[in-house]
Amino acid sequence: MLGGMTTPDLNLLLTLDVLIQEGSVAGAARRLNLSTPAMSRTLARIREAVGDPVLVRSGRGLAPTPRALELRDQVRSVVEQAQSVFSAFSQDVDLGTLTRVFTLRANDVFVGGYGGRLRERLRRYAPRTALRFLSESESDASALSGDADLYIGSSQKFGADIKVQTLFTTTFCGLARAEHPIFKADITPQRFAAYDHVSVSRRGRAQGPIDAALGEQGLERHVSLITPTFHAAIFALADSDLILPSMPENLMPSVQRLGLTLRGFRVPLPMAPVTVVQAWPPRLDSDPAHRWLRQTIKQVCDPPERLPLAL
Repeated sequence: MLGGMTTPDLNLLLTLDVLIQEGSVAGAARRLNLSTPAMSRTLARIREAVGDPVLVRSGRGLAPTPRALELRDQVRSVVEQAQSVFSAFSQDVDLGTLTRVFTLRANDVFVGGYGGRLRERLRRYAPRTALRFLSESESDASALSGDADLYIGSSQKFGADIKVQTLFTTTFCGLARAEHPIFKADITPQRFAAYDHVSVSRRGRAQGPIDAALGEQGLERHVSLITPTFHAAIFALADSDLILPSMPENLMPSVQRLGLTLRGFRVPLPMAPVTVVQAWPPRLDSDPAHRWLRQTIKQVCDPPERLPLAL
């Protein structure tokens, strides 16, 4: 159609369509948010491309040439087709018919604390979808490796191309069985260090920031149990005098709902908060279904209620 051009410019087609509709350079300029001189220059490019004046002087205004009138419907059709192609990428996904398995890499803290509510949202709005959780990887570098669509965790050591959004920030508290002797008096650093501790580490580590904080006060603790998950540690507390010193405080409501005879307490040491993020590869950034999932996760992770802790 634009025979003089080796590579058709869709912007010229769009402008040609508007010029034919408006029959005015000034009117077309206003509609496309351009200056009149800029529109005049574009009209000159269109005339050169199609080999036709397109618009000619008629009385006080401009009128389309016979060739422009002949091309009008064809130009309109091409513009509409181009617009439909681009809108297909930006339109909202049909959640009711969406059939997809979302693969998330996250630790058991997120799965246990938010997985049920997240799945309930999907059941309600996207009933044909499913969630598949993968355990956290041994290294941060492989957090988004394999077929993981999304990573949820505290690490922020990602490449520059990885998209990251903060979900929430939480502090840590201690956890022990409700009748634990630690609750019989004020919880001081000395009494805190006197009982055996549980360490949660997917890498099997026993030492961490707590040991450094105790060391500054000349104290040392004994870690007698190391587990890879918080849930394993939680269930180990019920029948022992073990202490879990690094329980994410935002999960305490979930512990209470389980009906476990456990009690939280404030750790008598400075504990840095942790920020939990969701991260995803750039290839999924504009995926409408993935975008909806990210928005839903963000909503589900709204700050929960806080429970009183023993001092």
